[in-house]
Amino acid sequence: MKFTLERAALLKSLGHVQSVVERRNTIPILANVLIRAAAQDISFAATDMEIEINETAPGQVSKSGAVTAPAHTLYEIVRKLPEGAQVEVSAASANQLTLSSGRSHFKLGCLPVEDFPKMPEGDLKHKFKLSAGDLRMLIDRTRFAISTEETRYYLNGIYLHTAKAKNVEVLRAVATDGHRLARVEMAAPAGAKGIPGIIIPRKTVNEIRKLIEESAGDIEIALSEAKVRFTFDDVVITSKLIDGTFPDYERVIPTGNDKIMQVETGKFAPAVDRVATISSEKSRAVKLSLTPGHLVLSASSPEAGSATEELDVKYDGALLDVGFNARYLLDIMQQIEGEGAHFNLADATAPAIIQDVADQSALYVLMPMRV
Repeated sequence: MKFTLERAALLKSLGHVQSVVERRNTIPILANVLIRAAAQDISFAATDMEIEINETAPGQVSKSGAVTAPAHTLYEIVRKLPEGAQVEVSAASANQLTLSSGRSHFKLGCLPVEDFPKMPEGDLKHKFKLSAGDLRMLIDRTRFAISTEETRYYLNGIYLHTAKAKNVEVLRAVATDGHRLARVEMAAPAGAKGIPGIIIPRKTVNEIRKLIEESAGDIEIALSEAKVRFTFDDVVITSKLIDGTFPDYERVIPTGNDKIMQVETGKFAPAVDRVATISSEKSRAVKLSLTPGHLVLSASSPEAGSATEELDVKYDGALLDVGFNARYLLDIMQQIEGEGAHFNLADATAPAIIQDVADQSALYVLMPMRV
C-alpha cells in the first residue's frame, strides 16, 4: 500500500476516527486505525466495539492495500508535522507502516488487517433524513441532562422517538438524570413515522456532535431496535444502542403548575451565577422568593456567608419560595436563545417547567431543592 495525502486532510480524518479509540485497550487491535487505499480514495476506520467510524478522503494512491496502525500515535505524528506538508504513507508488509514528510520519517508497528473487527449492521430498515442544523439542535438542547450514573444505564443517552403533539407527528429527543429533564421536538421528517424508540449512548451523541459541527448538508439516519447509523459528508458512524427501557417521562412533567413567572434571560442567568458563588459546592442551592412583579435570589452557606440579588419579573401569583440547584438552573438557561424564560411553578416541592418564551419546541423540567 502506498498513498500521498495533504497533512490537513489526513489530520482531519485521523482526528475524527481516533476519538472513538479508548486510551486503554485489553484487545490490542482496538487501539489501531484501519487504513485502506483503493482507486483514488483512502478510508479510515476505528471502533471500540460499541461505535464504529468510517471516513473517506481523496488522495493520490500509488498502490492499493490495507494496514492497521496505532491510532493515537499516528494522529500525534501527523498533528506535529508542519502545515501544508505532503505526507506519504506506505506499507511494504502487513506488520510495518512507514510515514514520510519532507525530512521526517517514521516507522510504526502494525497488527494484521484480518484481526480488525467489523461491526455487523443488521437490518436498519427505518431511514430518514435530518438537516445538520436540526440534529445539532436536538443534541444541544438535551445532552446536558444525560445521566452519568452507570447503575441507571437506560438514562445514559438521548431517547429519540416519534410522538403525537396536537395531532401532529413530531420527532422527540429526551434526556433526564432524575433531577432535570430536557424534551425537544420538531416536525417528524419523512420516513421517521413509526420508528422504534431508541436510546443513543452518551459517547455516540458526543462523537456525532463533534463531527457535524461544520456540516451543512443532510444527515441520513438509519436504525433498528439494536443499532443506529449516521451517514453524512464522507463519514459513516454506526453505533449500538442502549438495551433498556426509557422511563415514561410524561409522568414527571407536571400539569397543574398555575404560577407563571417570566424573566429576562440576560439578567436572570448572570444573577443566579453571582448569587450561587456563595452557596456550598455540594448543593449549590439558590432560593427564588417571588412576590408580584419582584424576585429575590438568595443563597447562603455556613462557611462563606450569604448573598441576595433582586430582579423585576412578570409575576402576579401568590407569595412563593422555591429552591433549585444553581448549576442545573444555569444549564437550562444556556439552552434558552430568546430574551425571555417562562417558568410554570406550583409550590416549594413541585417540579418547575421552564421554556423559552419565543420557542415552545423545547421543554425543561427541574426538580426543586430544600433551602
